[in-house]
Amino acid sequence: MDIILLERVAKLGQMGDVVSVKQGYARNFLLPQGKALRVNAANMATFEAQKAQLEATNLETKKEADALSAKLDGETFVVIRSASDGGNLYGSVTTRDAAEAATAAGFTVDKKQVALIDPIKELGIHEVLVKLHPEVTATVKLNVARSAEEAELQAAGKSVAELAAEAEAEAEFEIQELFDDLGAAGMDDFGDDDAAPAAEDASSED
Repeated sequence: MDIILLERVAKLGQMGDVVSVKQGYARNFLLPQGKALRVNAANMATFEAQKAQLEATNLETKKEADALSAKLDGETFVVIRSASDGGNLYGSVTTRDAAEAATAAGFTVDKKQVALIDPIKELGIHEVLVKLHPEVTATVKLNVARSAEEAELQAAGKSVAELAAEAEAEAEFEIQELFDDLGAAGMDDFGDDDAAPAAEDASSED
């Protein structure tokens, strides 16, 4: 199907370009979203009549998107999720979660603006694209952790594997200390038993 673009569309073209696309893509996305018109004499005339207004509107929204991108780009948002010791999430972090995390931090982001190639299914820090405008994109980071404390450690550069190894080492150290304390207590008991017969021998000699 031939269409005329009313705005820039990634991998298709710029505003005013006439391109061919699959009918399903046009009917299900481009046309209902107001991103394009079917190519015919009436629609071409409509586009030419509205071209100046469309360009002005696009320029204004692009300026707004640029301003938001300057604030949003490079920001990190914490998302708390349950996960296994190996770092695998019980579920996944979606575009909705990313948008809600950004909104909670004071930014206006819709889930439709968030681009995830695949859902996030592991703990760690993940880069995510936010499409603020057909020509403006910001990159943010999602710090996915099991707790605020773990998020701080990940932000400091600790990986999930390192955190798990440290926790295991700490547990082993505590167990060893427990055994050492029990061993020391046993030696004390043994020492007290030795002292008792010696005292009895001394009294019998008297």
